[in-house]
Amino acid sequence: MKIEKITKLKNDKYKIKFENEEITTYDEVIINNNILYKKEIDNELYKKIVNETEYYDNYNKALKYALKKVRSIYEMKEYINKMNLSNTEKNKIIDKLANLNIVNDLMFTKALINDRMILGKVGINSIIKELNDNRIDNNIIENEISKIDLNVFDEKLEKLIKKRINSNHKYSNNHLKKRIMNEMINLGYDKERINELIDKHLNSDYE
Repeated sequence: MKIEKITKLKNDKYKIKFENEEITTYDEVIINNNILYKKEIDNELYKKIVNETEYYDNYNKALKYALKKVRSIYEMKEYINKMNLSNTEKNKIIDKLANLNIVNDLMFTKALINDRMILGKVGINSIIKELNDNRIDNNIIENEISKIDLNVFDEKLEKLIKKRINSNHKYSNNHLKKRIMNEMINLGYDKERINELIDKHLNSDYE
């Protein structure tokens, strides 16, 4: 196939114009295949250019997805598995993102814990579940959880319980206790501690 023109575009892309068609590809593809000064290519090299262009299309999609927020390796694998790529190419993308430290399970764990502690209502059990759902290594989870000041969660739980008690005057003590207990357990707090704090703040004459 005769190459009529190669034009450099923005964002490190090139347009290769053939007699009857054109391909927009990436500088990596141009460099890897030494295309810049070729006048003609055979069908085998043409197919290679097409395949490599598709790979870099998908890599850039994955990169954009990874840069939107901190991602776990598992989350990236789930996203990349939807792409029309071989397992080798999928693993290559994951490895590249990991080597560039764009995807990192330790970084993800720290970010998730920090986010949930500052912005969320959830308890420690919910955070651990979320980390497990993202297939984070148990050693990473245990190590990072051990650094947490659990008093932060205790204070958060106590505020939530007091708020629920003060805003629900239409229920009996027992009914309100069950409602609060179920809600706090679902948020990931310890059942025994929930029970202690409800009893502490739910007056005996509340009913």
